[in-house]
Amino acid sequence: MDLGITGRRAIVCAASKGLGRGCAQALAAEGVEVWITARTASTLEETAAAIRSDTGARVTAVPGDITTPEGRAAVLAACPDPDILVNNAGGPPPGDFREWTLDDWNAALNANMLTAIELIRATVDGMMEREFGRVVNITSAAVKSPIDILGLSNGARAGLTGFVAGVARKTVRRNVTINGLLPGPFETDRLNSTFVARSNATGRPVEELKAEGAAANPAGRFGTAEEFGHACAFLCSAHAGFITGQNLLMDGGSFPGTL
Repeated sequence: MDLGITGRRAIVCAASKGLGRGCAQALAAEGVEVWITARTASTLEETAAAIRSDTGARVTAVPGDITTPEGRAAVLAACPDPDILVNNAGGPPPGDFREWTLDDWNAALNANMLTAIELIRATVDGMMEREFGRVVNITSAAVKSPIDILGLSNGARAGLTGFVAGVARKTVRRNVTINGLLPGPFETDRLNSTFVARSNATGRPVEELKAEGAAANPAGRFGTAEEFGHACAFLCSAHAGFITGQNLLMDGGSFPGTL
């Protein structure tokens, strides 16, 4: 299927690796010109070079911390009029809510709610004027099925989801959609780090714990960044203009509900 977005411009946040990189790769493969941002300049440029080599697309690396005003200003200066925005930022640490301070909450809300809102605010009017826009927020399966030790993430990402639910109904009349992609267990550095932590706590081998985790998923495996990226690319496509304010759960069937 031709997704109909060749020649479009996209900003993809936190795209040096993992799910963000998967999204950037998939968009570039569809002929989208991509600006990627992340904090580590060397890793980001390596990713940009690899995507260019794989797809032939124009990929620009813009190093910076997207959760800061300076980081957002840098990528918006490089690409002031994107047609596609993929919001993404690392999640806050797990823990017991009794131990979290107001600073902890402010950091989580800034990274996983307010940063995305700021980027939407900076780009959505231009998208509406041009009558094409796609915003995809990478959040978490915990939006549908909260995890008690991830309360900071639960709260911040649910807040973003609630905000989008209203705005997405206002923008769609001008062919601008805003949706969420909710990842469950994907084969990423973040997932691997959780198994390393479990291994350190239990003394059991990392690979053994990972094999158990994969087997416990209804799909019998973890997801890949590539398939996540393809789902993102479809939501960004010309064919997805009637999908807005929705949250696509990608968890291999872990969530047991019907809605």
